[in-house]
Amino acid sequence: MRVLMLSWEFPPKIIGGIARHVHDLSLAMVKQGAEVYVITCGVQGAPSYEEVKGVKVYRTVMNNPACPDFLTWVLQLNLNMIEQANQLVTAGVEFDVIHAHDWLAAFAGKNLKHSWRIPLVSTIHATEYGRNNGLHNELQRYISNVEWWLGYESWRVICCSKYMKEELQRIFQIPADKLRVIPNGVYPEEFRSTNLDPLKVRQRYCASDEKMLFYVGRIVREKGLGVLLDAFSRVLAIEPKAKLVIAGKGPYFEELRHRAYQLGIYNRIFFTGYIDDFTRNALYKTADVAVFPSLYEPFGIVALEGMAAGAPVVASDAGGLGEIINHGVNGLKAYTDNASSLADNIIWALHNPEHTRQMKLKGMEDIEKLYNWNRIAAHTITTFEEILKEHRDSTWRAVVHEEAARNVTMSKMVKTIGAEEMTRYRDLH
Repeated sequence: MRVLMLSWEFPPKIIGGIARHVHDLSLAMVKQGAEVYVITCGVQGAPSYEEVKGVKVYRTVMNNPACPDFLTWVLQLNLNMIEQANQLVTAGVEFDVIHAHDWLAAFAGKNLKHSWRIPLVSTIHATEYGRNNGLHNELQRYISNVEWWLGYESWRVICCSKYMKEELQRIFQIPADKLRVIPNGVYPEEFRSTNLDPLKVRQRYCASDEKMLFYVGRIVREKGLGVLLDAFSRVLAIEPKAKLVIAGKGPYFEELRHRAYQLGIYNRIFFTGYIDDFTRNALYKTADVAVFPSLYEPFGIVALEGMAAGAPVVASDAGGLGEIINHGVNGLKAYTDNASSLADNIIWALHNPEHTRQMKLKGMEDIEKLYNWNRIAAHTITTFEEILKEHRDSTWRAVVHEEAARNVTMSKMVKTIGAEEMTRYRDLH
């Protein structure tokens, strides 16, 4: 099976969770015998082509005219993806399935589907409606329309949680039999290994007698960091030696810092900005609690990362996070957008270290059993095989083959009887 993956981000270009997802899924599928080609956006310093552990990665060079806005940039990216894909086909590469990730690859996916007449599968990682708790302007409505369109054009739509399945049915009315729930996963070793001394890393941010709460991720409103600050002020009333370490960057950063000043807790918070993977892993290993208070989370891969690294996890019961965390078993869940509930769960975790240790162990066990990339890749390949069988039996494929046969016949006739006679043949038929 030969699969073409279309994604606007792929390492080293990492904006959100899609880059990691496409990278890890592609590697796992190759291990199971699939041939995977990824076409993605070019990034300065990265080669235009490389093979990553068997995955063939093509990064399109964005040498188009300067874009007036983001939507124009997306369209240019899709045109470049189409150009690169057609160059591969011209060179003799034939694909069985196209797999587009989110609306940013919708235009290329739809174009290639109809050009090549092969199935398009999409993974919708999140929706514009969900991210913004509704659609409030023309840009958001446009993006939402493209998401619907991608779902409509897809043979199957993959989503990462039952929550997302329900959201896609509610917002876009996608039929249930068109949807497949396949969770995200992690490679645990990526979050357990570090070349740094974890205790020395911890000392950069916390004193030895402080309880460290750790958040890592994008600094955006939907991650619930405003709720986390309100909860942390309540935690400090019970645990004055608590310290909150917030790692990451994003558009909400300055507003968040200002909010910390307003609450009078800025001196108990360490904003690290961007941190590398080794530092992140060291902080996970030494955190008393890893906190993820999202307001909207289609899946919640950060919870898996924290669990894989061996950190005790407290998360909001938002979207896919609520499906990952089994309250009191592999972590703790707080009511979404509820600072009191979040604070209560953090305090409980700090005051019950033995139960917290048991939850950590169960979380690591769940990572190995339920969120293993080999298991996820096998489920994805099975879905593709199901689609290819339906495609072979479909009238759409039959029509394509009929058209192709007719074109071959007519081509032979042109060579045999000449162009003038062929013109008369077309007039008659």
